[in-house]
Amino acid sequence: MGFRKRKGGVKIDDLLQNIQDRFGSKVIKVDKKNQKRAYVDIYPKDIVEFTKYILKDLNLRFNIASAVDDFDAIEILYHFAHDGSGFIISLRAIIEEKEDPHIDTITAVTRSAWWIEREIHELFGVHFNGNSDLRPLLLPDDWPKGVYPLRKNFIVPKRDSRKA
Repeated sequence: MGFRKRKGGVKIDDLLQNIQDRFGSKVIKVDKKNQKRAYVDIYPKDIVEFTKYILKDLNLRFNIASAVDDFDAIEILYHFAHDGSGFIISLRAIIEEKEDPHIDTITAVTRSAWWIEREIHELFGVHFNGNSDLRPLLLPDDWPKGVYPLRKNFIVPKRDSRKA
């Protein structure tokens, strides 16, 4: 079942209501900031299902993902754009297991997530289940394993980048 457009174009409220109707209790919270920006909090285990629906049924485009270490959890935000109207809907998956954070990859749904999942893995230590290429992308080759520079508990490692 596809999304029905209203006369006058797509409205963010219609998309948010459609998501809530489709997923029910899988939607933890909806936070509409304004007519161009909204956040939908979901359980990490549901990220692939939500992504498929948003891309294929609602016809939004995956823009980027970002991560935040908020001390007691890691948030992964998946940002989707509706190009015709200019609004962004972000799925927010909160991973409470910070010692060994995992979430399913969305690369089977959209290959465009491949690089950003590598980046988040490298900088935050989040493992994307099913992503077979999580090799380092940004940090120097001699960067210590298990040290994630965008985590709140990050301590600058003793290393001299001037040495070969």
